[in-house]
Amino acid sequence: METIKAACIQFCARPEIEINLATSLRLIRQAAAAGAKLVALPEYFSGVRTEGHRVVPTAFSEAEHPAIPMLAAAARELGLWVLLGSLGIVRADGRIANRAYVIDPAGRVTARYDKIHLFDVALEAGKEYRESATIAPGSVAVVADTPWGGLGLSICYDLRFPQLYRQLAHEGASMLAVPAGFTKLTGEAHWHVLCRARAIENGAYVIAPCQNGTLEGGAECFGHSLIVDPWGEILADGGEGEGVVIAEIDPAQVTEARRRIPALTHDRAFSTEAAEEQRIMRSA
Repeated sequence: METIKAACIQFCARPEIEINLATSLRLIRQAAAAGAKLVALPEYFSGVRTEGHRVVPTAFSEAEHPAIPMLAAAARELGLWVLLGSLGIVRADGRIANRAYVIDPAGRVTARYDKIHLFDVALEAGKEYRESATIAPGSVAVVADTPWGGLGLSICYDLRFPQLYRQLAHEGASMLAVPAGFTKLTGEAHWHVLCRARAIENGAYVIAPCQNGTLEGGAECFGHSLIVDPWGEILADGGEGEGVVIAEIDPAQVTEARRRIPALTHDRAFSTEAAEEQRIMRSA
């Protein structure tokens, strides 16, 4: 397979969708002009705010969300694969999904993924978040097919659950997408380590666009959008501020990393000692 350039888009979303989509299009065009063929946007790039502990995305039904046709048209025009990091999507039952989309160069939606793990945490006084107060969790792992291999989909807090990425890798993912709005507090402590760990564990590229700056309502996002290679080397780091980071994706590096450390072929089922004792007692 050929090598390609992948890009992460980084900016601070506002609640007003028109402003965010204009910024997204400008930065996507910048990435395309630099040669990117796969462009990834961050979590809730089309609009979000916080209200106390609540995360409130700018949400529409899928059929009415203006980001989807606008960015599908951009994908067609520029000949790009575009990851819509996530959108707030009003489901048929009235609840909101935190949903990622993959769009191909023909402007077709080829994959959807609803965030599985929701950010319900109390970091410290005044730093409490309850994503589940407004968002319904997903339940299905998704790998999108691309010309350069499988793209495993995840969103933000999913990054802390390695079992998801293991499943994605076993289902054919050679690239792992982690669009995020990681908080500044947790980002400074864990973002680089976790992104590198997911890459190393699975011998896969990690493509992780992250919002930066202060959202309306006061939540701070870390930035530092990352592209990490299958050996754990950071190829690109967005630092702070708005912009685009680009790095080369070489599918052969996935093959080589997995040849050197074939951990995916070494996974074994196991049980805990207590569970095994209970099994033996029941069978006695």
